[in-house]
Amino acid sequence: MMKMKSISASKASLVFFLCQMISALDVPLDSKLLEELSQPPTITQQSPKDYIVDPRENIVIQCEAKGKPPPSFSWTRNGTHFDIDKDAQVTMKPNSGTLVVNIMNGVKAEAYEGVYQCTARNERGAAISNNIVIRPSRSPLWTKEKLEPNHVREGDSLVLNCRPPVGLPPPIIFWMDNAFQRLPQSERVSQGLNGDLYFSNVQPEDTREDYICYARFNHTQTIQQKQPISVKVFSTKPVTERPPVLLTPTGSTSNKVELRGNVLLLECIAAGLPTPVIRWIKEGGELPANRTFFENFKKTLKIVDVSEADTGNYKCIARNALGSTHHVISVTVKAAPYWITAPRNLVLSPGEDGTLICRANGNPKPSISWLTNGVPIAIAPEDPSRKVDGDTIIFSAVQERSSAVYQCNASNEYGYLLANAFVNVLAEPPRILTPTNKLYQVIADSPALIDCAYFGSPKPEIEWFKGVKGSILRGNEYVFHDNGTLEIPVAQKDSTGTYTCVARNKLGKTQNEVQLEVKDPTVIIKQPEYKVIQRSAQASFECVIKHDPTLMPTVIWLKDNNELPDDERFLVGKDNLTIMNVTDKDDGTYTCIVNTTLDSVSASAVLTVVAAPPTPAIIYARPNPPLDLELTGQLERSIELSWVPGEENNSPITNFVIEYEDGLHEPGVWHYQTEVPGSQTTVQLKLSPYVNYSFRVIAVNEIGRSQPSEPSEQYLTKSANPDENPSNVQGIGSEPDNLVITWESLKGFQSNGPGLQYKVSWRQKDVDDEWTSVVVANVSKYIVSGTPTFVPYEIKVQALNDLGYAPEPSEVIGHSGEDLPMVAPGNVQVHVINSTLAKVHWDPVPLKSVRGHLQGYKVYYWKVQSLSRRSKRHVEKKILTFRGNKTFGMLPGLEPYSSYKLNVRVVNGKGEGPASPDKVFKTPEGVPSSPSFLKITNPTLDSLTLEWGSPTHPNGVLTSYILKFQPINNTHELGPLVEIIIPANESSLILKNLNYSTRYKFYFNAQTSVGSGSQITEEAVTIMDEGKMAMASRQVDIATQGWFIGLMCAVALLILILLIVCFIRRNKGGKYPVKEKEDAHADPEIQPMKEDDGTFGEYSDAEDHKPLKKGSRTPSDRTVKKEDSDDSLVDYGEGVNGQFNEDGSFIGQYSGKKEKEPAEGNESSEAPSPVNAMNSFV
Repeated sequence: MMKMKSISASKASLVFFLCQMISALDVPLDSKLLEELSQPPTITQQSPKDYIVDPRENIVIQCEAKGKPPPSFSWTRNGTHFDIDKDAQVTMKPNSGTLVVNIMNGVKAEAYEGVYQCTARNERGAAISNNIVIRPSRSPLWTKEKLEPNHVREGDSLVLNCRPPVGLPPPIIFWMDNAFQRLPQSERVSQGLNGDLYFSNVQPEDTREDYICYARFNHTQTIQQKQPISVKVFSTKPVTERPPVLLTPTGSTSNKVELRGNVLLLECIAAGLPTPVIRWIKEGGELPANRTFFENFKKTLKIVDVSEADTGNYKCIARNALGSTHHVISVTVKAAPYWITAPRNLVLSPGEDGTLICRANGNPKPSISWLTNGVPIAIAPEDPSRKVDGDTIIFSAVQERSSAVYQCNASNEYGYLLANAFVNVLAEPPRILTPTNKLYQVIADSPALIDCAYFGSPKPEIEWFKGVKGSILRGNEYVFHDNGTLEIPVAQKDSTGTYTCVARNKLGKTQNEVQLEVKDPTVIIKQPEYKVIQRSAQASFECVIKHDPTLMPTVIWLKDNNELPDDERFLVGKDNLTIMNVTDKDDGTYTCIVNTTLDSVSASAVLTVVAAPPTPAIIYARPNPPLDLELTGQLERSIELSWVPGEENNSPITNFVIEYEDGLHEPGVWHYQTEVPGSQTTVQLKLSPYVNYSFRVIAVNEIGRSQPSEPSEQYLTKSANPDENPSNVQGIGSEPDNLVITWESLKGFQSNGPGLQYKVSWRQKDVDDEWTSVVVANVSKYIVSGTPTFVPYEIKVQALNDLGYAPEPSEVIGHSGEDLPMVAPGNVQVHVINSTLAKVHWDPVPLKSVRGHLQGYKVYYWKVQSLSRRSKRHVEKKILTFRGNKTFGMLPGLEPYSSYKLNVRVVNGKGEGPASPDKVFKTPEGVPSSPSFLKITNPTLDSLTLEWGSPTHPNGVLTSYILKFQPINNTHELGPLVEIIIPANESSLILKNLNYSTRYKFYFNAQTSVGSGSQITEEAVTIMDEGKMAMASRQVDIATQGWFIGLMCAVALLILILLIVCFIRRNKGGKYPVKEKEDAHADPEIQPMKEDDGTFGEYSDAEDHKPLKKGSRTPSDRTVKKEDSDDSLVDYGEGVNGQFNEDGSFIGQYSGKKEKEPAEGNESSEAPSPVNAMNSFV
């Protein structure tokens, strides 16, 4: 028991000190401030833990650090001091700890293999780097071996072994033929994870002598080739079909260990005829959604970002028509250490308390050890202000000598984590870094952000005041940010004024005044309007604006989103644009843009130009086609064309359009060549080589185009080298290990000669590689295989034909294929702004880990539970996407007083990366919804009983209910209002001492600590006294009986029928012969009076004569009864106008079924909203 008490006391003490962490400071990146403050060293850049270097290049081991004063650097190698001055090949960069090992003088990189660690030190402490293991990459040659030809019977299985040399890092394996083309793979033939090529069954087409395994070593950019393997397939009739047998893995079970966060790859390849199909399942569970992928024709199961939850047995099942077999792989997920809480730098003032927390997890559980200034804390100099409690160091009443850099090491058998965190003890009075009297200007109804950047130790408290002697600003109309910024979400004109920021700590106080001006928005009060103007007339557009008098607006006019033509016909006035002597070219959209230094508005209108009505006596028509086309002056690249114009038909010819036909490449297709003014009848035409030309001419006037002329004679030009290269050359990978080069092929006439081909060349950018080229024909795509993932390539495509090459093409930059991102965003933080809005921050993922074009980040968030209900329910995750390299976003539409989780993922062109660890955050309380119901029962002479239900959405902890009631007299006037506060745990109340036979109106609502929710209303009546009871009850009983109401309705209906009959008889009068004829030929649409009930028929459209569905007959009281199956959302609240939340829940209040209405009534069939009904009483 004593031990348990000791542990509890320790935890209580730890909680107390954790609460003191709020005093820790972040030092702003203000250059002047940083020059004045002392700071222990911080490692800012270092080489990776496992650093594989190119043995052909100098070794650069990075170690950069910052601090004040600037730190000095030293190194250890394999645990002992590394004296750089004694090694002529090693130098350290100036003002840096980065080492450069010169291996260009015949020194081998292997001589510098080892474990390196950097220390950065100044007078305030020492920071250390990770242990950096230096290993040179290796790309050994294949061992010589004699390969015998493989003779295989058709239908049998076959495995071609690759067995690549062991390199560092391991090579990428792929199979190709002698022509460097990838060997086709399928469900029958595929490459295993070990690089071997598996045939489930061989076919005669598999016979070849050039099965070649290649190993690509990316670090050294070298490719090693195995000797070709020969396969000969001999046929036997008939081919024997076989059930599946697993080629890999062998046996019925196997084991696999994978580390958390890695990619789990499981493989099953089977032999059999017909070719087996592979299926994967997880015993006792489901394969994880969104993280499971199938590769290599479903022979490989890939699970990304594995976690301990993925531990289990995975079964692959191979099946064909003759049977099946299976293999079970037992997967165990271990974990290298990963941070739960990494230690963070502390800036404290003398006498303050603080904590450094270092929490990590892993499988197995990592051990935590502490160092100070690079020395194990057990043998470091004593510090009375420091106490180590497992994964936490507690500081009490620190002094300036307590400044130091602490290192936390979390390690297990799968790796380690090392983090530096300094404790910097400073005593600094508050400083405000924002300039004095800084002026902020915003437009009304937009947010205003007023800065107050500050620093001090201890961390100052920030308060805002408005005006010289104003009170402190508080309330929901302001948002106070942790960095001191004051936000006014919706600034109004009365927000203008002087704002004072006050920063104070125990060492002093300072303040700063800034100015806020709220301006009126710029508005276009008279916008340009659509115009239809005849040619040569004048067009005018207005743009009258209203703006803040202190802002100077500038007005810009655009035509079709471009600048106005440089033409003196366009006159820009103060409030208008005038176009003189309008022509057809003035047709378009004109936009007025008004800009100020704070806002911008615009408005547009269309101008349509039409021809003036022609004089009736003159008939205008299109011109006749030109005549007598003649070719003269034939040269290799030019020719002269002449013609005779046709009739103008009262409208002058404005221009001639010349078209050509290529009878060699595209016979029957005419292309635009050029056009000339209507006064010209000859033209010199430029020609292309290897084209069989014929020409035609079209005349154009204001009416339109003539018919084409007759074609000229044909002229065939000589062949030549291509003049141009393909356009739109691109390089985009479709897979992580390839580069797809595409281009737009040349048209036939662009080939300049027969035998058109393309020379495709590529090389990796920023790597000293030679160009690799291939010549292809009749294609516009070439795939380069075996490339590293997402690296830039220089690409060029050159055209050639039988006569030679086109000019040297320009180079374009492309990228090999993208792969899914490797790393999740780190340091995810959530700042809850109010009960329905939160802001999430994260650190960007390093671009190298994105492995593709960064498209943005996705935030997944979902509600875990309501804090007032403590009941979990399944809710779909919501997703918000933030484009580009954005590192924060807002989460709207949250529910008050709820617990949420979120994670963040980076997105590239391939897809989403792993999710960050789930971040839990909670929203504060809000006001509750109205009570779910209010019932009033048991009326007596002087009392009523009220019963109610708690709110459907408490949105917090209910503190009480508020009941207000008042009497209503016979003229519906309201009496005095009485208010009662009821404890939150009550669900009923008896109201006594009421007046008898009196109607009361009740208003009832719940409240939390935030405020009161919406109210629900009800009315009730106390009963009469006993002396008048019998008569009153009899009257009330009769008036409310159904038979009495029915009798009154029947009497009213009978009176109405009699009035109608009297009215018709009065208008009808006596019968005459003409009337009898009319009656004899009565309109079939007019129905006679029914003899059985004395009622008249009514006019009806076709809908009334349609047969009613079974169970839908109209009863005799002329009302249509709804069946149970007709129940729908229309029966509740706002009916079909109800809204739904994003999670699918219904918004609105249940109001019960609507009352049945006459089928032929004209009243609205929609029940009144209970919300509107309540509002009508308030």
